[in-house]
Amino acid sequence: MDDDHAENGHCGGGEGRGCNGPAPKRARPSPAAISGAEIAAEFSHHDPSVARLNNGSFGSCPGSVLAAQARWQRLYLAQPDEFYFNRLQPGLLRSRAAVREVIGAEEVGEVSLVDNATTAAAIVLQHVAWSFTEGAFRKGDAVVMLHYAYGAVKKSIQAYVARAGAEVIEVPLPFPVSSDADIVREFRGALDRGKAGGRRVRLAVIDHITSMPSVVIPVKELTRICREEGVDQVFVDAAHAIGNVPVDVEDIGADFYTSNLHKWFFCPPAVAFLHTRKGADSSNLHHPVVSHEYGNGLPMESGWIGTRDYSPQLVVPEVIDFVNRFQGGIQGIQKRNHEKVVEMGKMLAEAWGTCLGSPPEMCGSMIMVGLPGCLAIISDKDAMRFRTHLREEFRVEVPIYYNSRKDGETAAKDENSAVTAYARISHQVYNVEEEYHRLRDAIKKLVQDGFNCAMLPPVKK
Repeated sequence: MDDDHAENGHCGGGEGRGCNGPAPKRARPSPAAISGAEIAAEFSHHDPSVARLNNGSFGSCPGSVLAAQARWQRLYLAQPDEFYFNRLQPGLLRSRAAVREVIGAEEVGEVSLVDNATTAAAIVLQHVAWSFTEGAFRKGDAVVMLHYAYGAVKKSIQAYVARAGAEVIEVPLPFPVSSDADIVREFRGALDRGKAGGRRVRLAVIDHITSMPSVVIPVKELTRICREEGVDQVFVDAAHAIGNVPVDVEDIGADFYTSNLHKWFFCPPAVAFLHTRKGADSSNLHHPVVSHEYGNGLPMESGWIGTRDYSPQLVVPEVIDFVNRFQGGIQGIQKRNHEKVVEMGKMLAEAWGTCLGSPPEMCGSMIMVGLPGCLAIISDKDAMRFRTHLREEFRVEVPIYYNSRKDGETAAKDENSAVTAYARISHQVYNVEEEYHRLRDAIKKLVQDGFNCAMLPPVKK
């Protein structure tokens, strides 16, 4: 073992042997089916006074997994050297192997664990930026992304690939949206613009589920179109996907696919995976935090970025134990969450005289519900002020989306006026109907009282 590896607690051997080889198996008893009372106990650390309808932003972690995390943290604190030398890498390997099985990856070496999807995006976009700066890609070649790409990813595209010489093409997406065909049509048009004048499209960044507004994107079809149109690489930003919708990375076929494990998969914050397709050009794929493992492959680089708390990355096997206590495991949870969020979304839209932002088949465990136009939410600042008002006055936590329309677009209508904003509601296993009723009644009261956003104080600086 060389000095660097010894100093950083990594055992010898590369992918396929040593601490990065076949994951050790541990016998697991068949868990008893979880009861409603046990679900409530698992999430008893949630503030009971809040209607928590925003699992999408920060996720949720059950008490049994938090207890497992605390055990890992105590192991480190009790004897840090023994932890780094003997426990960290085997533990990370077990988690990577568990993720590999859930997402349908061919080999554990295709799976790296990172802090979050934003980190994964930085890894991929840094890789593409180097291709521009080192001359593998021509300056002016295109990178295509969705208009509704996550804000941090948009900024990363500007910081890495636009700065390196890429032309960034945005795919305009309609909202409300009625079908996958609307998205496919706009995507094809963006690829045509990207290839104009003899350019190449070097990268397509595609969301699996857009954040705001929340819409499930037909990623498999868009990836197939990219292959047909000669796009060099496809990166799927699926921050909300695992635990929310079915994920099969081999079937989707993207070069890179990332999803947070702390949003819908019950891990503590913060941990995500980055899958790199076997055969994809990953030799120049590196973690942006350079440490002693630089050059030993992304899974090993990501498994050691200095002294830090790795416990969120180590509890994936315990999360698997938790989800398997539910009928149908994670697939059963996804199905029930989807059915319930659609039911609650329709109930709210009917109560408010509005509409859903997309058909149910384009939703996962989140759905967009139109708010009455008389609330006069006419800017992003209004949306944030209204969200704060719901939190502070009604103890309801729900994201609010202002739907700014481009020229020529028409808004959805409520019973009296144009719908300018939507509430993004989530459903997770801990939610109960009363929480959605509280949101329903809060909006109805505001409408009955003649409230509108002009009555709210300005946003605090």
